[in-house]
Amino acid sequence: MTHSFHPVHSPKLQPELQQPWYNCREYPASPQLESHVASFWTMDYRPVPDKLWHRVIPDGCVDIVVNLLSPFSRKAAYVVGPTTRSELLQFSESRSLFGIRIYSESARSILKTPLSAFKGKRIYLDDVLGLEEMYWVEEILSATTISEILAVAEHHLVRMLATSDMAIPPLVYQSLQIIYGRKGNLSVTNLANQVHFSERHLRRVFDQELGLSPKEMLGIIRFQSTLQDFFQGGYSSLVDLSLKYGYYDESHFTNTFKQYYGLSLKSLISKRRKSPIFPI
Repeated sequence: MTHSFHPVHSPKLQPELQQPWYNCREYPASPQLESHVASFWTMDYRPVPDKLWHRVIPDGCVDIVVNLLSPFSRKAAYVVGPTTRSELLQFSESRSLFGIRIYSESARSILKTPLSAFKGKRIYLDDVLGLEEMYWVEEILSATTISEILAVAEHHLVRMLATSDMAIPPLVYQSLQIIYGRKGNLSVTNLANQVHFSERHLRRVFDQELGLSPKEMLGIIRFQSTLQDFFQGGYSSLVDLSLKYGYYDESHFTNTFKQYYGLSLKSLISKRRKSPIFPI
């Protein structure tokens, strides 16, 4: 089943960053996994004198990241939890990474742990799943093509989902489906009314399970939905775009965008206008 939410990341929005020494690509999940996995991705980076940065923006998902250059499987894979602000990463050494971007409501079935355990942290996968699960990371490290890597990842994700007896609490799952369906454009009060629980209870279960408040998740999904429209050109003006997603004025929209993206919207538009690939 196709998922209604599709996060967008900076390499798509800033094609001028794609260079021989910095290359990011995304790969869709198979129909069997597309309701659980937002995308697979690769990032290859080689340090250069002008100090290119890799930008990470909030997307409401959790990532399993495999360092393809690691000589050992045990510490090659780690989990990155949900974030609420943009982050700039600068690497002093070459990187070749493979990532699995998992929707929040599916992550517990795979990782067998509430996402709150990963908030603001990078935790080695063997500390989460145990050493007995590291054999599929070894298979990924032994693969010689991206097709082989994807096949290994898909096979084991399907297996893990099929055998898992862990699931996200129904209240959080139902709330997330509403948030996705409304593209984050509703209040916490409205969300609480729709699931027939108090705001206080909703905040408590979100914090316990996701490590995020309902307000934070709403803000992230609304921002990402706005980015999707921006990327696709599905708007007539920035004012219309901000109003469509419930930002009460252009200043609110601009400030929120900079918080989540780390760049002002004007800077991003300027960069895209200079790109021969995706002109505004």
